[in-house]
Amino acid sequence: MGRHTGECAVMRVERWRLAGLIGAGVVALALLLSMCGFPSGGWRDDSRGPGEVYGTPRMPGAPPRPELGWGFTHTQLSADEGEKQARERAADALSQRSLPQNQHIMGWGADNPEPSPGRYDFTALDSRIELVRRTGGTPVITLCCAPDWMKGGSEGTTDWSKLETAPSRAHYKDFARLAGKVAERYPDVRHFIVWNEFKGFFDDRKKRWDYEGYTELYNLVYDELKRVREDNLVGGPYVVMDSVASADSDHASAVSGDWGSIDQRALDAVTYWNQHKRGADFVVIDGASYTKDQRLLPDEFAATEKFTAASRWVRKETGLPLWWAEWYVELSDENDQRDGWSERHRLAVHATGMIAMARGGAGTGFYWNPQRKGEECAGCLWRSTHLPDGGRKLPILELLSRFGEAFPPGTRHERVPVSGDDRVRLLASAEAILVVNPHDRPVQVTVDGQSIELTGYEVRWLRR
Repeated sequence: MGRHTGECAVMRVERWRLAGLIGAGVVALALLLSMCGFPSGGWRDDSRGPGEVYGTPRMPGAPPRPELGWGFTHTQLSADEGEKQARERAADALSQRSLPQNQHIMGWGADNPEPSPGRYDFTALDSRIELVRRTGGTPVITLCCAPDWMKGGSEGTTDWSKLETAPSRAHYKDFARLAGKVAERYPDVRHFIVWNEFKGFFDDRKKRWDYEGYTELYNLVYDELKRVREDNLVGGPYVVMDSVASADSDHASAVSGDWGSIDQRALDAVTYWNQHKRGADFVVIDGASYTKDQRLLPDEFAATEKFTAASRWVRKETGLPLWWAEWYVELSDENDQRDGWSERHRLAVHATGMIAMARGGAGTGFYWNPQRKGEECAGCLWRSTHLPDGGRKLPILELLSRFGEAFPPGTRHERVPVSGDDRVRLLASAEAILVVNPHDRPVQVTVDGQSIELTGYEVRWLRR
């Protein structure tokens, strides 16, 4: 998640596909190949008319549902590149259970999709959608970010340092048309998130989110996606549920707990969007369990109760199915890396966070997958495919898969008796119980009549 420095979101460069330096050369080469009669691949020069369909879509056999369960977002590095055998192992791991998989249209592994008006380059996006199709996932597209020429830049160029800049109001309709082209190219994608974290939509003069501008853009995109296909499902506003440490802090709201208080400006953005949107099939938020000044209150496990409180407020405010587009539970360093915990510790806190979101009524969540190329990859879903022995499933992917299977959308959560340690976290359905030990030492507990010993930070699944 792009956290905030002052009032501006700062997305780390290492997450981006750094194609700006070669963008102009790629455009020139594609033009030359086109004139010489060579196939253009993902390039298309067509500002009008229906978009070209890519590959062989895996059309859903039933109408799309507004809740998808638990999956992940592809970022700068994913399983569509690297060593062949490692990519195959990662694909096999992803194919073991169908997961919703989210991909942005620009940045986070995707190049500029429209470097010049009417001139499209979907090559990188094609590769990601093909990976989702090949692994049997449910594809989701986040419609962010915008080509440079829509936000004051020059046609045919890409300045990746301006990735977070929103399109200018004069180009809102151009961005909506681009969204329509994307929807036409991938007809098997039926779920669309509009924009990411209100990037570029902060009003420095008013010191609040420009929710009027965002909602204007959202409505144009919504109309275009529904024009392409009426049963395309669309949601927003994907605003960050930032929190402050004290109820006396600036911008504190009534949505609060021991973990802090949610920034009132985030709630105002949701309220305005909800009241002025053309329509929506689901509502999207994201956030971290820690405060804006990087504090986990009162500790890393109890801080996740923020997710429950935020979820319940948003559900009550909008009445819509709730999606968490990103969530974070571990403090980041100056390079936006989160590798200060053991993997066992990390897994336990993420499981607790997912329990908290589900208790709040969330039916969909996307884990931000921080893939890297090297040996060390804290919190990654699979071992790097750039390594010869890479592609192996890692613990958090197993957690996502198991959680989605045990607690699909619509699951009725049940209360079960637990004794021995009142800090143990759990979530239960009629068939399964997920139990998490929040201590770094063993504990003996009785859950639903079953006496069990949990090792430090253990995540245990029980059958009922």
